[in-house]
Amino acid sequence: MPDRPRPGLTTYDARDPDTSYAPIIPLRPPAGAPNVLVILLDDVGFGASSVFGGPIETPAAQKLADGGLRYSRFHTTALCSPTRQALLTGRNHHSVGMGAITELATSAPGYNTIRPNTKAPLAETLRLNGYATAQFGKCHEVPVWETSPAGPFERWPTGSGFEYFYGFVGGETNQYYPALYEGTTPVEPDRTPQEGYHLTEDLADRSVDWIRRQHALQGDRPFFLYFAPGATHAPHHAPKEWSDRYAGRFEAGWDALREEIFERQKELGVIPADAGLTAFNPEIPHWDEMPEDLKPVLTRQMEVYAGFLAHTDHQIGRLVQTLDDLELLDNTLIYYVIGDNGASAEGTQHGSFNEAINFNGLSALESTDFLRAKVDEFGTPSAYNHYAVGWAHAMCTPYQWTKQVASHWGGTRNGTVVHWPAGIDARGEIRNQFTHVIDIAPTVLEAAGIPEPVTVHGVTQAPIEGVSMGYSFHDPAAPERHQTQYFEIAGNRGIYHRGWTAVTKHRTPWELLGAQMAAFDDDVWELYGPEDWTQSRNLAAEQPETLHRLQRLWLIEATKHGVLPLDDRAAERFNPDLAGRPQLIRGNTQVLFPGMGHLNESSVINIKNKSHSITAQLLIPEAGVEGVILSQGGMAGGWSLYTRDGHLRYCYNLVGLQHFYVGSHDPLPTGEHQVRMEFDYDGPGLAKGGTVTLYLDGAEVGRGQLPVTQAIVFSGDETTNVGRESGSPVTPEYPPRGNEFTGEIRWVQIDVDTAAANQDHLIPVEERWRIAMTRQ
Repeated sequence: MPDRPRPGLTTYDARDPDTSYAPIIPLRPPAGAPNVLVILLDDVGFGASSVFGGPIETPAAQKLADGGLRYSRFHTTALCSPTRQALLTGRNHHSVGMGAITELATSAPGYNTIRPNTKAPLAETLRLNGYATAQFGKCHEVPVWETSPAGPFERWPTGSGFEYFYGFVGGETNQYYPALYEGTTPVEPDRTPQEGYHLTEDLADRSVDWIRRQHALQGDRPFFLYFAPGATHAPHHAPKEWSDRYAGRFEAGWDALREEIFERQKELGVIPADAGLTAFNPEIPHWDEMPEDLKPVLTRQMEVYAGFLAHTDHQIGRLVQTLDDLELLDNTLIYYVIGDNGASAEGTQHGSFNEAINFNGLSALESTDFLRAKVDEFGTPSAYNHYAVGWAHAMCTPYQWTKQVASHWGGTRNGTVVHWPAGIDARGEIRNQFTHVIDIAPTVLEAAGIPEPVTVHGVTQAPIEGVSMGYSFHDPAAPERHQTQYFEIAGNRGIYHRGWTAVTKHRTPWELLGAQMAAFDDDVWELYGPEDWTQSRNLAAEQPETLHRLQRLWLIEATKHGVLPLDDRAAERFNPDLAGRPQLIRGNTQVLFPGMGHLNESSVINIKNKSHSITAQLLIPEAGVEGVILSQGGMAGGWSLYTRDGHLRYCYNLVGLQHFYVGSHDPLPTGEHQVRMEFDYDGPGLAKGGTVTLYLDGAEVGRGQLPVTQAIVFSGDETTNVGRESGSPVTPEYPPRGNEFTGEIRWVQIDVDTAAANQDHLIPVEERWRIAMTRQ
């Protein structure tokens, strides 16, 4: 609301008896407004946590459920960025431009990843009404061309209503070597994995500190804390002692685990006693079809995942205990959303020691012998692992399909706990009304006594599209108010309307590259009735008119919310030119300077599948030189130009499986010199090899071959750095810390394609600065 000037008498002297001003009253929400804690886990299926019948102990969730409510028909979008933007705005994901993850943005309004200013986030509304606000963990809502340390930052958390942010900006991160920001400033973890560092613990530590600080300094000011750890998204990183708690627990396999979970869910009442277990997915191998010598690896994959989720719930328990210790728990509205989508089936049918292998279409490189040799490393700092599809299917029990499949409940139904003793009288009850992630924002506003804003910063706001869940807090039999909801991710579509669902699965989640898909109009739709809790009996043939009615309703909702045009492209959308989104870096040349770092792959010129060169102007001290000149990626894949024992070295790390090295014959001489790495690509085509040549002052000093390269991505969150490497190391030839270049770097230049074809192999310093000055 705009400030208004105070009318009345203005005196000349403050000592004048007529001088009078009202005391300053800090802005606060309405009396009784609760604190709000929203917890959102990542990639957890409905059947994973013990509070919803799963095999993984989640005592913090259980404690909250015992003192509050379990929502058994709460839904997400089937994918991370869309769910998160929907939660934070109270609008459907396409309505706020988030029809896919940020890395796949196109120029279409429903997919451009740009949140309209007519749809302000919940955090901003709460902040403008007196709440303290903070976000910890994953932020996967920033358009990729805005994710560099240069900004702009208006769509970062601190530009979206959160006064404080500590976490990572991207789809995933290494739990032991995260790429962290505090606000918009890059920061490094204060410990190494060997010293006990784990990201989820760090996020919990910071959250506890923030709660205590707020209570100590502004005890009368309610807070909104959004806790969104990277757990349990791959890589599945868990302290070994947590994974070992589940040793031997899953040796019966995923078929048996589905049956076990299903029976326990009925006992708990989170599904009806007469619900049907959906048929085993024919595209997923049964446990007894897996090779016997691979089963110990598969079992360990699930043990690690179970330890990861249990460890995460334990950290959340620390937040809850802090609220209890400070006597804040009773008047804190807590949403514990157990997953932003279903369990992830992106780990291939046999799982992976490094999930980037599948993202680059190289899964054939992981043999059974290789996986068996690595089994003891799963979950540790040396791995970047993901479990097999069969485990994801079991974690989504009793439903069909998994993450990415927005058509079926396995991709979108996530168990959710709501706890607010001061506002909810019920204890330990279950609510079965249909609810959706867009319902959180209006529920919070209603609980706080804050009306839905009509304008924010002078901009008229579009209505919130969610429905407050408050009506269900006190009445388990209250008729549901969220009666219609569409779903869509990558062509997988569904519609819910008054108990009925019509759905069609278009794309299979583990077929990441080269998938052959039917035309949208040729997709086969299924129909499920109101009594069919699990979507186990397809009525499409029996009730075609009902199916057609729901199909039309889906099209109406899709048109209303910006779903059209449907877009199932994959590799094309990774290419900004084809997708139509902006690029931070254009052209064939990029110059970097000392101290620059924390640059994700969208912030650096793309060197994949093409010839390229790296040129650096260096000052070599008399004592010799060590350390990194320029690196990109990390232990899961990448490359580095560095020096070791005074020699120039280049390492190409192929998805963590192989390291290829080229080095200079002699050490680098003292003084100012120019070094260069040229890669002559064997294309055209993707993932080809090529020739690496090293130069010193234009003269060749080393040569070697790369048989194959990574075509699509090095990692989800590892970065590019000048003069050092942060995160996990590309090569074991230098440590993760203390790898700084001991000489002086003047500049580093990356050239691709024709710009890399320098026949002199030497860039004159004068020419380098002339180019730099023309780009100022």
